[in-house]
Amino acid sequence: MNREKHIRVLMNKALELIDEVNAKALVLITPSFEGEIPEINVPVVVVGKDFDVSSEKIKKIPLPLSLGIKNVVNLVSAFLVENNIISDGETFIYVTPNTLGIRTVKKGIATTKGFFEEAQTVLQRLIEIAVELSLEGKEGYPVGTIFVVGDTRNVLKYSHQIIPNPFKGHKLNVLDRNIKGIIKEFATLDGAFIISNTGRILAAGRYLDVDPKRLDVHLPPGLGSRHLAAAGISKKTKATAITLSESGVIRVFKNGEIILEYNPRMRY
Repeated sequence: MNREKHIRVLMNKALELIDEVNAKALVLITPSFEGEIPEINVPVVVVGKDFDVSSEKIKKIPLPLSLGIKNVVNLVSAFLVENNIISDGETFIYVTPNTLGIRTVKKGIATTKGFFEEAQTVLQRLIEIAVELSLEGKEGYPVGTIFVVGDTRNVLKYSHQIIPNPFKGHKLNVLDRNIKGIIKEFATLDGAFIISNTGRILAAGRYLDVDPKRLDVHLPPGLGSRHLAAAGISKKTKATAITLSESGVIRVFKNGEIILEYNPRMRY
């Protein structure tokens, strides 16, 4: 049985489950799908870059599937909450080419707007770059860094340069595929990258002037100053922060909380 047939079989089972578990949405996670998505009485979300979505009833999230099913489902959960499709404690069904799953959204997975708005493509690109840095490092050595995206006026207000800004006067954008090498080069600098919602790199080597204790930020044990700073700036402002630790783990912070944690070096 090929992939398309697998998906159709799983989709039929998913339609049965929607009524049985009172699911509030159906999510299809696959690189492409040639069949028709059936008309159902709950919202449908598709995840995959090769989808051509024309129906207004179907929403598309072009997330990189390389993040792994666990993290893609976490981000979909955040998307559903942010768009008022689903509430805390409610359930959705997701279908991949090989699996059928049920996910109940946990309280607090996403409480603020912005993650899937203008910066969506920019965040996706930065996560892809972070994945490459996690796997490759720089010249074979681990790299740790922070990307802060959006609300740049306030982020600049609550930060300062610790080295001369290498991007001052330039109009370099993370969406330019040729810029990847430059980002990797400056990722070794202390401090954070500051990036606009449109992807322009405003600064690198910037210290985040936030006090996590005063902001009542609480993170799991073992996370250091880089993660506290990222959590703090995401709570102090409307920005989203992405950290890459030297152990290779990628974390995305919004409103002081971790909404994505992913280690490309591990098999899930």
